[in-house]
Amino acid sequence: MDVPTADEALAHIAASMAEPVRARMLCCLMDGHARTATELAAVGDVAASTASAHLAKLLAQGLVACMAQGKHRYYRLAGAEVGQALEAMLVLAGQPKPRFEPSTPPALRQARRCYDHLAGHWGVRLHDHALRRAWILPDDDEPRGYRLSDAGADALRELGVDVAAATAARRRRLACACMDWSERRPHLGGAIGAAWLQAMLAQGWLDPDLDSRALRVTRRGQTRLERLLEDTTT
Repeated sequence: MDVPTADEALAHIAASMAEPVRARMLCCLMDGHARTATELAAVGDVAASTASAHLAKLLAQGLVACMAQGKHRYYRLAGAEVGQALEAMLVLAGQPKPRFEPSTPPALRQARRCYDHLAGHWGVRLHDHALRRAWILPDDDEPRGYRLSDAGADALRELGVDVAAATAARRRRLACACMDWSERRPHLGGAIGAAWLQAMLAQGWLDPDLDSRALRVTRRGQTRLERLLEDTTT
């Protein structure tokens, strides 16, 4: 069996994403939550049998993963890299319009999940702050990648981030720039980005919206974020 070339493999993956129903399913899964085929059929506004056929194609291309639990099968994005690729493609989707005005709901533009890390206005500001304070440093060996400085590790620990668990993660990048489709600038992805979001959720800075990827900044979170970022220009 011939191994597909890089351009052929890219074409196959792009074709899997290009169908509108599959695109809606993938975007729905960008919040990091797993969903059943029935739920994804509702998202795509198609019959259950049609949804199963679409999910089979996404599974075959390695874009989603399936987990069996009891009588149910749950689908999620195959990894953070898929979420980041989708986020980058959403950026491209907005670029052809010469006078692009975001139609994204304000709540999503402020703060939302990009798979398992923080995106939106606040995600971009935290990325910029970490870079400006040299908590993260460009990694010459990783395109768009960052390494964590000693000062950054100390600062994040003080903010309640489980740095040890993030640095121990072997199957993903430590930290990277993930292009934000609403802000058109990077937010922080990777294991550090995910751990930082978990810390903010645990401390009540952010509340998840049950019906979307949006994250509501609480009064406590607003105060703490403004205090943290008071020396960061917007």
